Amino acid sequence: MIEAKRVNEFSTISSSRLSDITGINPHQIRKDFSYFGEFGKRGIGYPVLELFNKLKEILKSNQKWNLVLAGAGNLGTAFLRYKGFSKRGFIIKAVFDNDMAKVGKKIGHIRIRHIQDMEKFLKEQKIRIGIITVPSQSAQEVADQMIAGGVRSILNFAPISIKHPRRISIKHIDIAIELEKLVYYLS
Repeated sequence: MIEAKRVNEFSTISSSRLSDITGINPHQIRKDFSYFGEFGKRGIGYPVLELFNKLKEILKSNQKWNLVLAGAGNLGTAFLRYKGFSKRGFIIKAVFDNDMAKVGKKIGHIRIRHIQDMEKFLKEQKIRIGIITVPSQSAQEVADQMIAGGVRSILNFAPISIKHPRRISIKHIDIAIELEKLVYYLS
């Protein structure tokens, strides 16, 4: 009985309620959703399951995405052990490093490969997403190898801006800058 009530309680959601949750103006929510077609009904709201499935389709999170990781240090190892990627459809297919003391060892079920093998692997597996967790002095070279191997989107954790062709999407994450942003909001 509780389950049926819960489904009814959350079968629709209004733009006002979405605004309360996200902090985004309800008008902006309706406007943004309208770019992707008709979702809800005026005065009733959006069918939650339909909206959820449509947003997953729009964001392409309704499919599996293979990716590679370059850098098997502390951050790379943490990513390999993080279970949230697979829950969202991201599968780390391989990890690459240049440290011979690490090459051949396993982290979880993934064996560390030498960075020299990355470009060939990327081409063979047709992988389009990469994560860089190498030191800044190696990041540009690693990104160039990823791009040469066919990667089109890179999440870069090295504290350096990567030069890349326009067709390549790179998201730079500098943890120190992110901490500075948090400090700003403390005042």
